[in-house]
Amino acid sequence: MEDRRRGDWRLGLFGTVPRQQAAVSEFSSLFAATVAGAGAGGQALAHNLLAFGRLLRRTGLGVGPSETFAALEALAAVDIGDRRQVHASLRATMVHKREHFEVFDQAFLLFWRDPEAARHASAMDALEGGMKEKAKPPAASRRVAEAMTPPKTPPPPQKPEEEPPPVDMTMTVSERERLQAMDFEAMSAAEINQARAEIRKLVLPLDARPTRRFRPDPTGPRVDLRATIRASLHQGGEILSLERSRRISRPPPLVALCDISGSMSRYAQVLLHFLHAVTNDRDRVHSFLFGTRLTNVTRQLRARDAEVAFEMVSHIVPDWSGGTRIGESLDLFNKQWSRRVLGQGAVVLLITDGLDRQGAAGLAEATERLRHSCRRLIWLNPLLRFDGFQPRSQGIRAMLPHVDEFRPVHNLASLRELVASLSGPNASRRMAA
Repeated sequence: MEDRRRGDWRLGLFGTVPRQQAAVSEFSSLFAATVAGAGAGGQALAHNLLAFGRLLRRTGLGVGPSETFAALEALAAVDIGDRRQVHASLRATMVHKREHFEVFDQAFLLFWRDPEAARHASAMDALEGGMKEKAKPPAASRRVAEAMTPPKTPPPPQKPEEEPPPVDMTMTVSERERLQAMDFEAMSAAEINQARAEIRKLVLPLDARPTRRFRPDPTGPRVDLRATIRASLHQGGEILSLERSRRISRPPPLVALCDISGSMSRYAQVLLHFLHAVTNDRDRVHSFLFGTRLTNVTRQLRARDAEVAFEMVSHIVPDWSGGTRIGESLDLFNKQWSRRVLGQGAVVLLITDGLDRQGAAGLAEATERLRHSCRRLIWLNPLLRFDGFQPRSQGIRAMLPHVDEFRPVHNLASLRELVASLSGPNASRRMAA
């Protein structure tokens, strides 16, 4: 593995340059102490490992000094000449979430690549004459490529003139509008972070619904006979005043069923931030994730810190980016959870693309039962981002007649439209088109 130091920007894992140099020296001494005969190779590997940790941090992964030291100790215990062992040891010590595996694999492939591979690939492409169509890179490649690009050095500030030039804010507005309309799957790492910040600002005030309970109110429309008689006992049984009460109104429960299969993984990562923000903003919010099985993550998403909440979710969800069994998951929810969480006019958000590995087996019956158990069933499907969308799959055709609303959920603008729809009064059911 060659020394890949390409400037001080890739050695900034520990802050300032003196601190980086001290960390590199400590890395080199630790590696020389753990690996016999490391020599100059240990110094180069320490530099490369620091740079690789910095690259992972730039892609959005939570890699700090502890993970980097753990990776160094893991490399000392494996055969460094075996690429598969190095890949497995680094991923085991530097990645904590299943959804970050793809980004790590792309970063590992680009950072620890063979230095002669790029030159050989260019020569073969020139011999073929460019006739072979290039394959579309995976979504994680863009984030890794941006992280490996060194930041541009800003030009030195110029002396202010007598009259400062006017500032054009047109590009600022257009960038924000572009972010609102951009698909979550096409966003880079920086754009994903901006989208998460915008999602945290969303407020979801659901319309209040009357309940069966009453509270004392001197100006209430209802006379409380029991409270009136109880108050008369203090006056010797004489009724001197009438006690009144008013019916309690509160927002209905919100239940979210989110698909985390392979086709929904990128959208599910962003929508989990939306569910986390809603869970911490209001009460009676229940969240469930399903792929090949159903998992209740309500308690985990109640953690105030988003990173802590997602870390807890990753430990209890074993089927992330796997297959999809929508019919079985909805049937299990109807049997075990519907009576617990769908009371008092609950609103259900069903977030899935409708692509079931088992076709439409039992899907129509489970969706119909779910619809009769709640006040509103809203299906959020990212496939609606396509203008020519047609419900051709068996799962979509089986579910569509049994939902009240059918909405897209692929960008920030669609989330804002959803919030506006849930915040307004809508007591009647509306069949999906």
